[in-house]
Amino acid sequence: AGCAADTVEEAFTGATLAVTSPAFTHEGAIPALYSCDGDNISPPISWGNAPEGTQSFALICDDPDAIGTWVHWVVFNIPGDATGLPEGVPDDETLSNGALQGKNGWSRIGYGGPCPPMGAHHYVFTVYAVDAILPLEPGASKRQVHDAMAGHLLGKGELVGVYPG
Repeated sequence: AGCAADTVEEAFTGATLAVTSPAFTHEGAIPALYSCDGDNISPPISWGNAPEGTQSFALICDDPDAIGTWVHWVVFNIPGDATGLPEGVPDDETLSNGALQGKNGWSRIGYGGPCPPMGAHHYVFTVYAVDAILPLEPGASKRQVHDAMAGHLLGKGELVGVYPG
């Protein structure tokens, strides 16, 4: 706590994005398919209500129940006209739509699914609407993406899933 990213989040007063998934409901169980117990592929995530002026989106998935908040997925510079990401996004630095992926808590590019050592954990998929293209390279950390978004956030929304449910 107390990092710059927390300040950006707490001060945010922009639009609320509607973030959903056909795979699970808000605060519902994340199917095993999307975890280390299954195929460990990313779930489909959709969003709406993008504010005017959105140039790009960023998506960060993390687990606040882990010690130190574990990062599961970082995607940024998703095109401003996008309305979601499909199931099974490849672990490529650059996606077919031009979006870039950052490093997760395992220091790998792409999605790493829920894999809690014990008990149920919450996984927060946060989507940010940004009024710029972030000047970052593939492999950027959650912290670098948060820092680059400071002063550029137009909206955000989140979808929380639980695993195991």
